[in-house]
Amino acid sequence: MKKILIVEDDELIAELEKDYLEASNYETETVGNGILGMKYAKEKDYDLILLDVMLPGLSGFEICRELRKDMDIPIIMVTAKGEDIDKIRGLGLGVDDYIVKPFSPSELVARVKAHLGIHERLLFKNEGAQKKNEEINIKQLRILPLSRRVYVNDQEVILANKEFELLLFLARNPNIVFSKEVLFDRVWGMDAMGDASTVTVHINRLREKIEADTSKPEYIDTVWGAGYRFQVK
Repeated sequence: MKKILIVEDDELIAELEKDYLEASNYETETVGNGILGMKYAKEKDYDLILLDVMLPGLSGFEICRELRKDMDIPIIMVTAKGEDIDKIRGLGLGVDDYIVKPFSPSELVARVKAHLGIHERLLFKNEGAQKKNEEINIKQLRILPLSRRVYVNDQEVILANKEFELLLFLARNPNIVFSKEVLFDRVWGMDAMGDASTVTVHINRLREKIEADTSKPEYIDTVWGAGYRFQVK
């Protein structure tokens, strides 16, 4: 369940926000002043912060500016004044969105849901990119995607560009059988010159470079009548 921090000194508004968010299956925690809001935001784990502009102790502007130094979670500011909106736009505070009082509770929930979704997709994308660049270690084979280097038994083997891309694609999709046609499409692209027989040539070259015994391949297996797969047992 997503957890939301509500920093709001107006008890009626805070209760309204809390009720509607919890009715939409969000967990909430409410604080009524800026100093406590800053403390909770830094010390506890939240998925989104709903932050009033005018607060005792510290303003929403001050809190947002400080949190953005080392936090990357959605922040929605709640404002009652038109001039506050101009400040939010102009100060570069890193606010994800703002909502003006009086607001529709359903609009509030919709904005919270939208920004949680955006943030989750960005996290997934970043994690995917990080995972994509992670070093691959299988038995005695080591593949470094970022530097495009390959080692077997700690000895570097030199691969041509398409040999490396073919090996990397297979290693990132272990134990899946790919036809020559699919491999050609994925590695060379639909508009490339050549045909699927190119894949066979490159597979043979790869085996010569990374397999101890090409007649009994340890990594790239032939599935007769179907294609090739990268074996991970």
